[in-house]
Amino acid sequence: MAADGIAIVAGRGALPRLIAEDCRRRRIPYRVVIFEGVTLDWLPGHPVLHEIFEKPGKLFADLRGAGCGVVTFAGGMTRPKLKPTRFDFKFIGMAPRLLSGLKAGDDATLRMVAEIFEAEGFRIRAPHEILRGLLVAPGVASRLHPGPADRVDTDRAFAIVTALGAADVGQCAVVAQGLCLGLESIQGTDAMLEFVAATGAAYRRDPAGGRGVLYKGPKPGQDWRIDLPAIGPETIRRAAAAGLAGIAVQAGGVLMIGREDCLATADAAGLFLWGYEPEPAEEETA
Repeated sequence: MAADGIAIVAGRGALPRLIAEDCRRRRIPYRVVIFEGVTLDWLPGHPVLHEIFEKPGKLFADLRGAGCGVVTFAGGMTRPKLKPTRFDFKFIGMAPRLLSGLKAGDDATLRMVAEIFEAEGFRIRAPHEILRGLLVAPGVASRLHPGPADRVDTDRAFAIVTALGAADVGQCAVVAQGLCLGLESIQGTDAMLEFVAATGAAYRRDPAGGRGVLYKGPKPGQDWRIDLPAIGPETIRRAAAAGLAGIAVQAGGVLMIGREDCLATADAAGLFLWGYEPEPAEEETA
C-alpha cells in the first residue's frame, strides 16, 4: 500500500462508514482504525486495524506498516478510561502532555491529539476533504423556511454558541422566543434535545410565538480538520420531538450526514433546515 493511504479513526455514527465506502468505491487505499471499546456493526468487508489507547507506539507502527500517511477523525468518540499498567514506552514519553490535554475541552484535546500525529509524520485531513458534499451550503435547503421570529432566535442562539465556544464548551444551543432552552455540554446534542423535549414547553411564553430553533456551529478558532459539528436524520427527528420549528447551522462549517435523508426527514416533520450566514462582526473604531 502506498504511503498516501488513509487511516479512518472511526467513532459512532454513519460518517466513518460513508468515508470507508467512498474510499473503497474510488479504490483509495485505507484502513479503519478501531480503538478498544468502540463497537461498529458495518466493519465486515473493510480493512481494519484494532488499536488500544494506551499503546500509541503500536498504533503508529501499524499505520506505517499499512502505508497510511493520512489520518482523518470521523464519528463520535468517548474519552477513554486509561489503564496505566498498559502504557507502552511511547505513551510514557507523551504521558504528561496527554494526561494534561485530556482534562481540557474537546477542541483543545483533539488539537493536541492531532499535533501528536503530525509530530509522528502523519497528515491530518478533514472528513469533508475526503468525502465531498458534506458541508452545509448557505441558504434554506428544506421546503419550509424560517419566519421572522425564527431568524431572531437563530441570531440569539448564534451569539450564545459563539460566547460558549470561546471557552471550548459546546457547539449548539436551542433558543425559543429569545430564551435559551438548552446548551450542549459533554453529554452531546441528543441529551440536550431530550432535555428540551421534557422541559422546553413550559418556557415558551407566547403560544403564537416562535417554537424554537436548534443552532449548531463550530467554535471560534476551532481546527476545522477535526470534530466539526454535524447533523443527521436522528438530529432532525429529535428536534421535531422537542417541538422546534427548525435547525440552523453555520453555512460551510457543519457537516450534514446523509443529505437526502436529512431533507426528507425535515420535510416530513415540517422543520426548516437553514445554512445560516452570520453577519460579519463590526470592527471597533478609535
